[in-house]
Amino acid sequence: MFCISKGKITRNATIRKIVVIFAVENMRNYLINRPAKDILAAIVFCVVVCVLVLSAIWAYRQFISTPPYVDPEKYPIKGIDISRHNGKIDFEKVKDDGIEFVFIKASEGETHIDSLFNHNFENARLAGLKVGAYHFFRFDKDGVQQAVNFLSMVGSRRTDLGLVVDVEKTGNPTDISAEEVRKNLSAMVDYMNLLGHRVMIYTNYEGYYEYISEILPGYPLWICRFRENPINAEWTFWQFDHHGKVNGIKGDVDLNVFCGKKEEWERFLNGDIWPYTGN
Repeated sequence: MFCISKGKITRNATIRKIVVIFAVENMRNYLINRPAKDILAAIVFCVVVCVLVLSAIWAYRQFISTPPYVDPEKYPIKGIDISRHNGKIDFEKVKDDGIEFVFIKASEGETHIDSLFNHNFENARLAGLKVGAYHFFRFDKDGVQQAVNFLSMVGSRRTDLGLVVDVEKTGNPTDISAEEVRKNLSAMVDYMNLLGHRVMIYTNYEGYYEYISEILPGYPLWICRFRENPINAEWTFWQFDHHGKVNGIKGDVDLNVFCGKKEEWERFLNGDIWPYTGN
């Protein structure tokens, strides 16, 4: 244990205070004693730097993070995924805006549930949308207990798109080994399979190769990537934009497409080609 005495803390704080006062005084004297043109030049320089920084941020958002082009003829079946963070949604307007399916967050970890899941599920169904449910997988929690939490929240509801396990580093602790993550994930998926549930995996490009490809080959993949070719593997759904705009939803929403046309979509919903993967 590293310990510092109270007296030493006080002396250090006093020293820091003296240093700050000294620096501020020197800066003030420097500015007072400089010609006006030098002060103006310094101000102009600061303004230019700020403009450049803001321009770089704008350019990144506008071009580097711009979603890829998604061919509407190749991928005509459009959908969204939502959670309580999207607020109250008018699903009738969503449906009228050309959206055909929605994945709804149900749970997270061993105990957390999404407070709007029931509301979102029932109203999406009433609007005529095809519905799936997803669980945010916690790297540091027991896989079986996470499955129990997920299935408890879904209950006896029938989902058109099956049940999804969302596997991603964002929002998870960084000190869990990949081996531990794969062990907990396998336990969760195996438990759900034993109970007869259709399981799909959501992840991004890095997550697929680190956690999914070796232990869950052949499982339907819902891939998140912002490139025109999302992954060199078979996938079922593609999340291509985190900043989509859809009528009936305030703010941004994730946009997705199904990997197939109307005929494949109908067969997928009927379970004739489950798991369905295409490219």
